[in-house]
Amino acid sequence: MRKRGYFAAGAALLIAAALTACGARESGDGVTISAQVSEASPSETSSLEQAAETEWEKESADDATGLLQEILDKGVITIGTEGTYSPNSYHDESGKLVGYDVEVGEKVAEKLGVRAEFVETKWDALFASMDARRIDIIVNEVEASEERRLKYDFSEPYTYIHGALLVTEDNEEVQGFEDLKGKRAAQNLTSSWGQMAESYGAELVGVESMNQSVELMLAGRADVTLNAETAFYDYMRNQPDQKVKIVAMTDSTTSSVIPVRKGEEALLDAINQALSELKDSGELAELSEKYFGADVTQE
Repeated sequence: MRKRGYFAAGAALLIAAALTACGARESGDGVTISAQVSEASPSETSSLEQAAETEWEKESADDATGLLQEILDKGVITIGTEGTYSPNSYHDESGKLVGYDVEVGEKVAEKLGVRAEFVETKWDALFASMDARRIDIIVNEVEASEERRLKYDFSEPYTYIHGALLVTEDNEEVQGFEDLKGKRAAQNLTSSWGQMAESYGAELVGVESMNQSVELMLAGRADVTLNAETAFYDYMRNQPDQKVKIVAMTDSTTSSVIPVRKGEEALLDAINQALSELKDSGELAELSEKYFGADVTQE
């Protein structure tokens, strides 16, 4: 079960080649240029399309190997996500799972010609779930750290986001990342943001959500929290009365990517093709504007 758009290029080339007349000339640089195109009869065109379709199906079967083939056979791609990380993956007022990453996952699935099925779990368990084959991929603002690259392969980036440093409104001691040494940072202990805070000398205080990070700061049990700028903007938009502020932003951006298990090249290629098509069509940018209020899909 596959969308024809994914492997259609081969079929199109077969039809074009069959319709091209035998006469051709060679350009000065040795490139062969078609001299003319014949007018095929309706019956000939139909036969050519059928032959191309047969060839396309054969190539599709050859290219879809490993996990990709399993996904196509069952018609479902199982996607791991948190469901508690707004605006990327969260529940709206009706209880429906929504968010930027949720819609990206759905659109990637649509490009593959399958249905997206989401499995919600805590961040710390996402990669373990993929290792155990409970999920096929993760779509949850994942960054491709060097440590993760040892075990997983990653898609091309689909967002580029600055890191931001959040403190309480009355905190004048922390003005930038260089002030983190010796400070308590409320972070998910296995996240890239936690690793970044630790690299500046911060002591990590484990949390599972943005709300918990802010609660610990307001209670005086943590000094700062580091996260994606989009997550902070969303939090402050939804809770404008909380006395917190952003004091610094990273100069560079981090990239959101989709991880797959090592050795699943066919699936990785399919995901990259889907993301490329979504970028070219402007659909990714539209989703970004919808959930972030800005286009963060370009570097």
